[in-house]
Order: sequence, then C-alpha cells, then structure tokens
Amino acid sequence: MRQIPRPAPSQPAARVDERVSVLIPARNEAHRITPTLVSVLAQEGIDDLEILILDDGSSDGTGEVAEAIANGDPRVKVIHGLDDAPPEGWRGKPWACHRLSEHATGSVLVFIDADVVLHPAAVAAAVRQLRDRDLQLVSPYPRQVAHGILERLTQPLVTWSAFTTLPMALARGPHPAFSAAIGQFLVIDAHAYRDSGGHAAVAAFVVEDVEVLRALKRRGYRGIPLNGGDIASCRMYVSNADLYEGYTKSLWSIFGNTPGAVGGIAALLLFYTAPPVIALTSKDPAARRWGMAGYAAGVASRAMVARQTGERIWPDAFTQPASTAAFAALTAASIVRRRRGTLTWKGRSI
Repeated sequence: MRQIPRPAPSQPAARVDERVSVLIPARNEAHRITPTLVSVLAQEGIDDLEILILDDGSSDGTGEVAEAIANGDPRVKVIHGLDDAPPEGWRGKPWACHRLSEHATGSVLVFIDADVVLHPAAVAAAVRQLRDRDLQLVSPYPRQVAHGILERLTQPLVTWSAFTTLPMALARGPHPAFSAAIGQFLVIDAHAYRDSGGHAAVAAFVVEDVEVLRALKRRGYRGIPLNGGDIASCRMYVSNADLYEGYTKSLWSIFGNTPGAVGGIAALLLFYTAPPVIALTSKDPAARRWGMAGYAAGVASRAMVARQTGERIWPDAFTQPASTAAFAALTAASIVRRRRGTLTWKGRSI
C-alpha cells in the first residue's frame, strides 16, 4: 500500500489552492475531541479551509468543548444536532456524515473521526495525492494506537487486514468488490461524492466507508487506500467495554452474511491460529515443522505491516494467533447480538 510521507521539518507542506471542507461527526466525544480539533486547526498548506463539526445529540457537552477549542475561529462551525434516532433506513454514522456534507462548500470533502489526530501536513498531502493521481477518493489508514492488552490484540488487525487480505493491484482497479477504505480518514472529490449519492447511497450500511468507495466505483470513479501512518494516528477505543461494543456493532456485517462470516472466521483460524496449536501438540515431527512455519509466516506478515505503518512490532507480532482468535470471538459475539437485537452504539440501537 502506497505511503503518504510526512514532509521533513524544514520542508513546507504541499500547497492546495482549492476550498477544502473537513467534516467531523461527533457524538459524546468530549473526552477526546480536543486533540483532533487542535490538529485540524493546525493544518498547513491550505489557504481556504472549512471545518464543520456535527455535535450529534451529545449528552456530554461535545459541542461546547468544540466551540471552546475553536475560540471564534471563522473557519469553524459547530452544528448542534438533536438527540433523536436517524430516519428510517439510516444508520447513525452515514446520517451524521450526510448532514455534514449538506453544509459543506468545499470542492474536496475530508471526513475524519473525532478520535483521529493529524500531522500538520496531513490534509494537504492527502488532497495532493487525490489530485495528482487523478482520483476521486483516497483513504489514508491512520496508525492505530493501542495501549491495553485487548487493544494490542485487536487494533493492529485494522491495518493488517487491509494490507494482507486485499491485493493492492485489485484494490486500485475499477471493480467495486475489491475496495478498501477507512472512515477514520476519507478524502473525496465533492462532485464525485454527490454524483454517486454520497452517504445517502449507503444509508443502511454499518460499515459505510467501504460502501462509499464502492458507490463511487459503480459510477466509474476511482479511489484507493493509502498508508497514512506517517500523517495520522487514531486510538479507536479507550476501554475494553468500548472496544467490545464498537466491534460487535459492526463485525456481523463485514463478511456480508452469516455463512460468509463463518467461512471467514474458519479461514482465519485455520491459517493463523491452528499452526502454533499443531506445532505445540502434534506428535508428528513433520506436522510440528509445518505448524511452526505457518506460525512464523503469520508473525512475519504482522511485523512487516507494523513496520510500514509505524505501529508496535515486538513483542506484539508474536501474538498474531491470539489476535485472530480474539477477532473470531468478537465476530461470533457480534452475530449473536445481531440475532438477539441487542446491538447498540453510543446509546442508539443498531
């Protein structure tokens, strides 16, 4: 995956001579929106920057925190939304992004989550990739920050899965099925976004980021994922409870349906969890050797991705079998909760 490098300290940021709208959906993010907004206000290389924050019915004062950080900066507008359910047929995140897009006036729309921290050159560098490569969407994958044990097991899989499960040659192609994008950081040409239906075209999807790219490709546009580890970072969850709720709300939909999820989980366990078990338990020397070789391959893939993205390499790469087992368990829990109708996120039913 192509990397967007940050400029050297003595090197100025790339210049962008068009209006850019940075759009931040935020619901109950008062505890972590400050670094995000401070980093957006510090963006360099963009003379015409618009920053829109949707306070999506927060009960913790998110909107007031954002207004205090902006301190009257004319580039910033905080939109206060009601704490009501999205319209019929809409999920919360697509609805929030859609409302932001209706207020945006830029020729480039930059969607970032309220837990993403940007390097000062991040937006300009991403927009330059969009324009210089004649694309309509680029999605720089931020470096995933993980501290607790469960975070360190699961969070590296966000970038690892994009790097290892989808051939980038296919991802750069026109077929919608081969698409990878991350809603933490999406940079989209505004005309292409609206022509392809924007978030309204993916209103019912929980994992809306990839579907936005697929909608663009179906209209003949082009978009690609990028390695944004040098220019952005994200700590998605700050507690095990949030991590569990966050993953189980969406993993049921990753593989398309329950049979697909079962097959996907089985494949992950077969390739990444079974080999060390075989190496430790088999009485057949040849099987043990094959098991160790499989384990080493999984560790190597994890280490190579971590090195490219700037994430922690050692000793975390050695836990790849446990990581895939944790992912399988979270996916199974997501499917069960989906069937029972108990999925929620930030106080809203899914």
